[in-house]
Amino acid sequence: MSNHAIWMTHRSMTADPSVKAQKLKAGTVKRIFDFAKPYRKSIIIFLITVVIDAALVVTTPLLLLRLIDDGVIPKNPQLVTKLALFVGLLAVADALVSMLGRYFSSRIGEGLIYDLRSLVFGHVQKQSIAFFTRTQTGALISRINSDVIGAQQAFTATLSGVVSNVVSLVLVGVTMMVLSWQITIFALLLLPAFLIPTKWVGRKLQALTRESFNVNAEMSSTMTERFNVSGAILVSLYGQPARERENFRAKARRVADIGIKSAMLNRLFFIALTSVAAIATAFAYGIGGHLAISGKVTVGTLLAITALLARLYGPLTALSNVRIDVMTSLVSFERVFEVLDLHPMVTNREGALVFSGKNPRVEFDNVGFAYPRANEISLASLESAAKPETVESGEVLKNLSFVAEPGTLTALVGPSGAGKTTISALIPRLYDVTSGAITIDGHDIRDLTMESLRDSIGVVMQDAHLFHETIAENLRYAKNDATVEEMQTACEAAQIWKLIDSLPNGLDTMVGERGHRLSGGEKQRLAIARLLLKSPSVVILDEATAHLDSENESLVHAALESALKGRTSIVIAHRLSTVRNADQILVLEKGSIVERGKHDDLVALGGLYADLYTRQDLTGSTN
Repeated sequence: MSNHAIWMTHRSMTADPSVKAQKLKAGTVKRIFDFAKPYRKSIIIFLITVVIDAALVVTTPLLLLRLIDDGVIPKNPQLVTKLALFVGLLAVADALVSMLGRYFSSRIGEGLIYDLRSLVFGHVQKQSIAFFTRTQTGALISRINSDVIGAQQAFTATLSGVVSNVVSLVLVGVTMMVLSWQITIFALLLLPAFLIPTKWVGRKLQALTRESFNVNAEMSSTMTERFNVSGAILVSLYGQPARERENFRAKARRVADIGIKSAMLNRLFFIALTSVAAIATAFAYGIGGHLAISGKVTVGTLLAITALLARLYGPLTALSNVRIDVMTSLVSFERVFEVLDLHPMVTNREGALVFSGKNPRVEFDNVGFAYPRANEISLASLESAAKPETVESGEVLKNLSFVAEPGTLTALVGPSGAGKTTISALIPRLYDVTSGAITIDGHDIRDLTMESLRDSIGVVMQDAHLFHETIAENLRYAKNDATVEEMQTACEAAQIWKLIDSLPNGLDTMVGERGHRLSGGEKQRLAIARLLLKSPSVVILDEATAHLDSENESLVHAALESALKGRTSIVIAHRLSTVRNADQILVLEKGSIVERGKHDDLVALGGLYADLYTRQDLTGSTN
């Protein structure tokens, strides 16, 4: 058997057999073929090269037959030379065909990987924030990497393997039967002796492969959690380094032990295949030799049959497992289609308008909202939960109505869980309202394109997120064509330019993972600079100063004066002293507005706001 045949047999025998039990959704196969239509010509050419390559498997032994019977034995040097040259030319032709096939295989495979990854990445970006709150990141990345690669193999390794094995088996079987049916029948009777050891080794390798994947996944998870900045800090402060090392070493040792067992089983697998093939060849020589002595077959026929015999068992073994190969590829396609079929909860309506208003009026009109259920926003296979949730979130906002007039500052205050952050998420349509409507300058925000709506809104969260890139690249995320002068102006207004200018690399300074090279106040001011660079019409601040010390808070407040000036602003505040000058304060409790007015009026009212303010004043939180 050739090394390629052994490898294809090994790949087939070690595939996970559990995929055979999976049922594909109706129309999956048709959809796969529709997806491959752009590569139809390449696939046809690729399959032609596979058929030619398979046909050449039979050609060489038949030439050997003529070389012996018509050239060597009759002592015909001219024919021997011609046939030898022809065999050499066939080898060159086979190499060229193989290269051509590899070229088209690569074009098809890499093209499908590119198309699938681009589609999945683009589709995932369209999902609502609710999708990401439930989805396990690792499982999603696996769809873009592992499953996409598994899917493309349907049109490369699996398809070529099936076609090549079928063509080779038919041509080799027919040729052997024509040359000597006796030897052929005997060779087929030996097939169980060939399949039994390979099946046994295959099952052992399947179990080891699954365990290896699981242990490697655990190791990767451990490294991911411990090697990011937050994890490293936690381990340093609370962890036990010796125990961490021992736990990791135990997993690494298990992977090493599995690797040793797999290596030995792989070697046993190859030895079993080659040994059984060698034994079968020996029997063929014995039977064929006696037939040659009796004159029933020629010496050339004997040598040709034994050469063909080595090409018989590989395709037979691989085809015995072909259902697993095909289902593995189809299931990978289906897992990719699962993600592509997940409809985004928040989408543009047909004929949506482009919003371009300045200093708009924002109105909530009897807004009700409940967070969507898990089956509405995600896939069970993308979540890490051990069992599905059975309790729904219930109505988070109830008949909420208020108006934020153009250029005014509206403050949202109240206890945790009152619905403040939910309100800030509804305005840029990170979620859609369950009932009622949110309008901006009289337009229902669902009638506006999400791109234009979000372009007009700037948000600074309590924990400003920065990418592991330079300061300039993080700023340009708001405006990709921003000049150095524009970035400097925004940073000066955000009270952060002096710090940036003092750094050796200035705007080209890397901020580290999640901006950990900067302090909390510096990250917040950089986030405000990013907001100013965007120059939005509506500003939303979600407790932007909640965890800052007094010095950083005063700097951030100075930066916020520039950010809020002349813009319709909605501010969620934990420290009530920061919103004393708001044009209106809305006090929320359990998803409803229970009080509204200005600071002095609400304090005089003696209600929930006054109670919260008094408690903060007594604890010194207002200072």
